[in-house]
Amino acid sequence: MSLRHRFGSFLIASACAFASMAASAHAILVDSSPKLNGTVTAGHVAMMFKYNSKIDQHRSRLVLIGPDKSETVLSIATGSKSNEIDTSVDLTPGAYTLRWQALALDGHITRGDLPFTVVAKQ
Repeated sequence: MSLRHRFGSFLIASACAFASMAASAHAILVDSSPKLNGTVTAGHVAMMFKYNSKIDQHRSRLVLIGPDKSETVLSIATGSKSNEIDTSVDLTPGAYTLRWQALALDGHITRGDLPFTVVAKQ
C-alpha cells in the first residue's frame, strides 16, 4: 500500500470519526409531550422531553413561560429514563412556551423553545 493511499485512508477515517463525534455531541430533542405547537387540556399536565443521547438531569433546566410572560423553573423528575427530562405542572388555559436546556453527558448544552397551547376542559 502506497504512502499516498494510506494517507487518503487516514483522511477518510478521520473525517468519519469527526462526523460521528459531532453528530453525537449534542442532545437533540426527538420527541416531546406536549408536542411543538401542540394542544393539551388544562389541569395537571405530565411533560416529557426525549433526546437522542443521555442527559445530565441534575444540571439540565426547564422554564415554563406563561400567558402573562411570567417564568417558572420546573422541577425535573429524578428516576426518569437517562435520555429524558420529565416534569409535571398544573396549567390553566392560555399560550405557553417551555424553554428547555439539556446537558448531554459529554458536556455539550443544547437549548430550545417549545410553544404549546392549553385549552379548557370540555
